[in-house]
Amino acid sequence: MQTILILFGGCSSEHDVSLHSAAAVMRALEHRYALLPVGITRSGRWLRYTGTADAVESGCWDSRPGCAPCTLSLDRGERRLILLDGSGRSETFDAAFPVLHGKNGEDGTVQGLLELVGAPMIGCGVLSSALCMDKDRAHRLAAAAGIAVPRGAVFTRLSERGEIESAAASLGWPVFVKPVRAGSSFGISRVDGPDGLGGAVREAFRHDREVLIEEAVPGFEVGCAVMGCGELTAGAVDEIELSRGFFDYEEKYGLITSRIHCPARIPPEKADEIKAAARVIYRALDCRVFARVDMFLTPDGRIVFNEVNTIPGFTSHSRYPGMMAAAGVDFETLVQRLVELGVSGR
Repeated sequence: MQTILILFGGCSSEHDVSLHSAAAVMRALEHRYALLPVGITRSGRWLRYTGTADAVESGCWDSRPGCAPCTLSLDRGERRLILLDGSGRSETFDAAFPVLHGKNGEDGTVQGLLELVGAPMIGCGVLSSALCMDKDRAHRLAAAAGIAVPRGAVFTRLSERGEIESAAASLGWPVFVKPVRAGSSFGISRVDGPDGLGGAVREAFRHDREVLIEEAVPGFEVGCAVMGCGELTAGAVDEIELSRGFFDYEEKYGLITSRIHCPARIPPEKADEIKAAARVIYRALDCRVFARVDMFLTPDGRIVFNEVNTIPGFTSHSRYPGMMAAAGVDFETLVQRLVELGVSGR
């Protein structure tokens, strides 16, 4: 029986989301694989976890007895977790599944550590993880691949206020102000006029060193789950229906005023066009195993790239599993297939 190292938690603002995703993944794999769960606390401490998926989901996992500090051996090919509890013990594993969201988990940092030790990984690698977290550079590569992207401009803390104001005005109100690198819509604001721009920029800089000012694309957001390394499988296209505002953190995980329709309420030929665009973007950004590609569909039928989530939410009711379920792949089968893809690389 293969042993799968599962990384969860993390010190990003998406820690809680990771716990729910990891618990679902653990339940889907526990009867077919030996699991080696390692939780990362909010402060960044690594702990070997020996308890249940329920305690992970509830958030009390790190207060349970049996958690031991640990680290990975950096000797390439060993695939060994070293316990730092004074016992001198270590445990080996066959592949790693990082179920982490946001910075220090989804941005190529953990992926780099796993690639350094030579561990097969269930998910995207260093390059694609870093690129997909970076909205500006992801847009540049998608555009080079022939995909439409929103108009926008990037600024640093050294940029002049007048330069930022001029760029926003030239894009036309409303605009979106975003950290270039952040997940789950943290730090993103919709700005309807000049008065709100300064505060939105300051909020975005709280999350990253670069800020993207981007046009508001008319229409609605659609998503497509993509799975594979060589041959690609696309799930059903979904649609986000918003009653107000935009799809921020509260809406993504609470669905307070929004609804998700899967399949999307669009003609089949347009869904096929979105799936084709998702595959192009997935390839252009060097994705592997799985990712969710988010786009906009405008009133005149144009498809405009938004972003790629390389480790999307992974509970049984999350968008990525929902798209695959609508395409005939149930949750447990999906998670096991991802492990097979990550181990084989095909």
